[in-house]
Amino acid sequence: MTAVAPLVEQFKYGLDAPICLTWEWTYACNLACEHCLSSSGRRDPNELSTDEIKAVIDELERMQVFYVNVGGGEPTVRSDFWELLDYAIAHHVGIKFSTNGVKITPERARQLAATDYVDVQISLDGATREVNDAVRGPGSYDMAMRALRNLADAGMKDFKISVVMTRHNVGQLDTFKEIADGFGAQLRITRLRPSGRGADVWDELHPTAEQQLELYNWLVANGEKVLTGDSFFHLNALGSSPLPGLNLCGAGRVVCLIDPVGDVYACPFAIHDVFKAGNVRGAGFGTVWRESALFQDLRRPQTGGACNSCSAYDSCQGGCMAAKFFTGLPLDGPDPECVKGHGEHALSTRDGDALPKPSQDHSRRVSLGIPSIRVRVPDRACDTSPLAGLA
Repeated sequence: MTAVAPLVEQFKYGLDAPICLTWEWTYACNLACEHCLSSSGRRDPNELSTDEIKAVIDELERMQVFYVNVGGGEPTVRSDFWELLDYAIAHHVGIKFSTNGVKITPERARQLAATDYVDVQISLDGATREVNDAVRGPGSYDMAMRALRNLADAGMKDFKISVVMTRHNVGQLDTFKEIADGFGAQLRITRLRPSGRGADVWDELHPTAEQQLELYNWLVANGEKVLTGDSFFHLNALGSSPLPGLNLCGAGRVVCLIDPVGDVYACPFAIHDVFKAGNVRGAGFGTVWRESALFQDLRRPQTGGACNSCSAYDSCQGGCMAAKFFTGLPLDGPDPECVKGHGEHALSTRDGDALPKPSQDHSRRVSLGIPSIRVRVPDRACDTSPLAGLA
């Protein structure tokens, strides 16, 4: 009998279709979160049309991709969002979409609760208004809580509260869990990456070494009831209890990203030309997934580089590719948040003036009443309104 390799080992060499496809439908957003990984705010006038998105959905159906993580920007501000949601479901492609809650009215909540094959994630980065709004903007906490209440009142089950962990909210984990339980929701926590605008605030916001240990211990105790999106496998080196999830960077192997203009990237957290594999316009997504030189390279056996000699390498696999890239560290080196301290040493020896910048920046150039990191003189309609041209 031929031995079958463990599932994780099979994943390392790629699959016929991604397990988890992240798809941003627009860069437009009504908020200006300081840590936005896609530097969203303004709509890109070249974003995929309704028909182009439907064509990709048709292809995903043929590839038997059973669900897609839809995000942005804020995907619900697209005037065709609900049409596209219905189209995907009718074509057997489930949708899990992330939203700040701006369009989750009682009526829409009832529609979602009555729809199969759809899931909703409400973004909330502070268990209190003060902590959340400092990162996501004034009024964003109340908007998220209103959306959560609407979903709960509509009878929707197991919708998600999605939290990006920062040094200001690690101590609120128990409160986040209480909020989720109170709404009948499930808590999902993810790692802060130095991607997009997150690169500008990562030094200030990423959890300290002490908080990493606190987070690890909390996940060991609560992880079976909390989703993590495999964000924290670098923490496995802290102890003998492995965290639930896939201990592997799946970039280009089992995950990837399609951005609003159709560009395909190996990783949702690495929106940079170095990680761009192609575009869905033309040959289509399937051809990019199967044949791109970048994805083929990522599916070859990888070396742990400098981490090979570390006793914890089998536990953490060297950490996150995107986190290393955007902090200026080599991809075969340690994670910047390496719990053994190797990342901290590597950061101290890097050239801080040569850090890579995101290839896309759709941050708003003028303030719309919510503080923005970048304020510049507008030069086109999309600069003054993130929703320009969408209605």
